[in-house]
Amino acid sequence: MRPVIVSTDVAQTPEQVYDFLDVMAHHERFTDHYLTGWRYSGPARGVGSRATVTATLGGRRTDVAIEVVEAQAPRRIVERNVSAAGRRQACGTYLIEGSAAGGSRISFTYAWIRVPLADRLSAPVVRAVVRRANRTVMRRLAAALAQEAARSEAPPGP
Repeated sequence: MRPVIVSTDVAQTPEQVYDFLDVMAHHERFTDHYLTGWRYSGPARGVGSRATVTATLGGRRTDVAIEVVEAQAPRRIVERNVSAAGRRQACGTYLIEGSAAGGSRISFTYAWIRVPLADRLSAPVVRAVVRRANRTVMRRLAAALAQEAARSEAPPGP
């Protein structure tokens, strides 16, 4: 199946975006509309960071194992996803590029490596559902990054 690519522009620098995305636990904040029950293992950040989640998309629920397999600061993070007892395998790649305005463009590519027959037979629907979910992810990621920036800029409390 063809990959699904979504993107968003944010005010934060590539370094700030990367530092946020590099922490696996932060992903729960912007994906919990369809990924729930986060269970973490491995290091908190970087290659080897892992989570197991329950994905609910298109009326179906499945457990998904996510592992960071590549991290190139401050530009790229690649996650391997395995579900459906290994019959579904994919890579999710965050690409972070600086923008002329001083912020960043974040692109997320979800690319299937191994696809169950049922998914292949309904590829247009599967891709549309994944695209819609990941567009929401990008909007929520932008909001989470803005909240994080506001928190770090706030004066210390009494």
